[in-house]
Amino acid sequence: MNLLLLEEADFIAPDRVILRDRRLTHMQEVHRAAVGDSLRVGRIDGAMGSAELLRLEAHEAELRVNLDLSPPAKLPLTLVLALPRPKMLRRVLQTVSAMGVPRLILVNSYRVEKSFWQTPFLEPAAIREQLILGLEQARDTVLPQVLIEKRFKPFVEDRLPGLVEGTRGLVGHPGPYPACPRGLDEPVTLAIGPEGGWIPYEIDLLGKAGLQPVQLGERILRVETAVTALLARLF
Repeated sequence: MNLLLLEEADFIAPDRVILRDRRLTHMQEVHRAAVGDSLRVGRIDGAMGSAELLRLEAHEAELRVNLDLSPPAKLPLTLVLALPRPKMLRRVLQTVSAMGVPRLILVNSYRVEKSFWQTPFLEPAAIREQLILGLEQARDTVLPQVLIEKRFKPFVEDRLPGLVEGTRGLVGHPGPYPACPRGLDEPVTLAIGPEGGWIPYEIDLLGKAGLQPVQLGERILRVETAVTALLARLF
């Protein structure tokens, strides 16, 4: 945890917070904080800054906060991602949040198992938990927007073209396609498929919506690796 993220409910005054949960444990066991220490903090969806530890007890801590810094800029990106398997979903959510993706759209695909949609990791509270872990890692405060689209064809035909408009549309897919571009400074809409890739029908629909297939080489990557590799290369 490189940043203590503060919830609205933590504030007892404009510049005072009380912490009692895992953040308190982290302060005690990892930071080994003592009264008078300064810690990096940020308000969820707000500013960042520092906090002075005023009081530290076994079950709660009180801090005086000064939030005067803006969070880091987000990537100019909308990421469309075929729903990964549940255990991988948690890691991907953390990665997306840490790397500064502002909007993630989880979609269905022919190769997405139906059981994946039943996972409790898709509950809003579970998604938020993983996003916060990513923000803490990267020292960011602004939660990404996560949307869920369970019907691939209606989403790609009816809504995706509007999202792609004004951006560079790309779809990561192994095959005889152009190499993924590097170091872009323009908005991008990027689609990444499931393990095994998109099927030809899906690639065709994504192309009609304005997304050009690109590849990273001959190696087939896990979804979580592909997300990191594509984002790092693009930006």
